[in-house]
Amino acid sequence: MPHTLEICCDSVASAIAAGQGGAGRIELCENLAQGGVTPSAAKIKFVKAHLSIPVFVLIRPRKADFLYTDLEFEIMLEDIRQARAMGADGIVSGALNADGTVDKERTRMMVETARPLPFTFHRAFDMCKDPMAAIDTLAKLGVKRILTSGQQPTAKEGKANLEKFVQYAGGRITIMACGELLPDNIGALLDIEGLTEFHSAARMEVRSRMSYTGAVNMGDEAVQDEFRWQEVDERLVRGMREVLNAGR
Repeated sequence: MPHTLEICCDSVASAIAAGQGGAGRIELCENLAQGGVTPSAAKIKFVKAHLSIPVFVLIRPRKADFLYTDLEFEIMLEDIRQARAMGADGIVSGALNADGTVDKERTRMMVETARPLPFTFHRAFDMCKDPMAAIDTLAKLGVKRILTSGQQPTAKEGKANLEKFVQYAGGRITIMACGELLPDNIGALLDIEGLTEFHSAARMEVRSRMSYTGAVNMGDEAVQDEFRWQEVDERLVRGMREVLNAGR
């Protein structure tokens, strides 16, 4: 099977660069520095207008854990409805119980609210206490894929687990690998039989063109850190696409 390369983007410019580099799909979010949260309506609109490849939208109301209040979950369901209405091609989200198990009821509600769009359970999976039980649960709930680094900080460190997860899933649900994937290391995962989807942020640093930066910061970062950020590097995307194409 051909390999799918999904690029995580938190700006329209990044999404365009990912498409030009050969991405097969976009995961659109906001604020990757905090692991990604729900993107704005305008961002969804403009990315859909500029790209012809599928755009999956992340639904996550805040940073940190995946144990949500009733109000946060109501917001998530409404964000799913709005993303679907705006032309999203898929939904990416997840919810856990306090004991590290999948929140079955809330995940079921999200999957149903997203229909007919495919639903990806994101890296909340990597916070699950029993990954095999989580795979069983998510497959039964109709989730289409799981995003995971093999419950390790990087895909390289989690490779053995990624292989176990793919084998255990047995085609019931797709396992998509992530975790600092780049052109020089993505090829190491190609010997995992059945692993066909890969996810990367593929970022480079961008510096502000401001010559005057003042001395007051707008957030929690140091002043100078607020004048640099990250965007998708088209060259990194193209490099990974070439490795995946060669590995078919």
